[in-house]
Amino acid sequence: MIFIGDGALVRRAVTHAAARGYAVDLVCCDDPRDAAGAPHLAADVDTRAADLAGASTDGIVWSLNNRRILRAPVLSLGLRILNIHNGLLPRHRGLPSVALLFALLRGDGEYGATLHEVDAGIDTGRVLADRRFPIGPDDRHHQVMLRGIRACQALFEETLAAVADGSDLSAGTVRPYGPASYNGLRALDRLSEYRDHPAFARATDLGPFAVHAPELAQAVAALGGGDRDRAAPRA
Repeated sequence: MIFIGDGALVRRAVTHAAARGYAVDLVCCDDPRDAAGAPHLAADVDTRAADLAGASTDGIVWSLNNRRILRAPVLSLGLRILNIHNGLLPRHRGLPSVALLFALLRGDGEYGATLHEVDAGIDTGRVLADRRFPIGPDDRHHQVMLRGIRACQALFEETLAAVADGSDLSAGTVRPYGPASYNGLRALDRLSEYRDHPAFARATDLGPFAVHAPELAQAVAALGGGDRDRAAPRA
């Protein structure tokens, strides 16, 4: 198996897979510590497609907490590439931090994690499985984000054996969470429209995740959010 991504989520996934006897062929990440002792590649994976092809022993590639957009050099290798997305598809396509921001502002009732195949689009591949949880009326951004990360880890662990064995994951039976929406950095241009929204304070309360979403944190700070809103008492 090859893993592409960064941070604790990919590190835990690598550790979990190795502990269960699966060969971890390569981990493509910026910090070698995230490879958890496995072979490590810190590079633009699209420029090193041949290295991925040569390293793979089972034809499986996992993408977790991965902001890299995989393009033709990798997609054309014939590998089975699967992404664990923080959010429910197709409603929460794009950057999880931005998708969650607008999920809270829109009043979405559910959030979670989605396992899907990777194609040439962004979060548009066939959905294989998901793990859902309700969003409470007082839930704040950082609280839901943490639950989303935990859902990603749980979904990976739940589906690992089936993916490795080539078993049926009941593709096509997962109920889509829609309507579809794409949540990229350009969507932050609309954030000022929500400054007086009753859910603005909790939707922009990034807590410890602000460091991992600098573009969103900057947009929130520009509107006078951030620390002042995080200090607001909860109902």
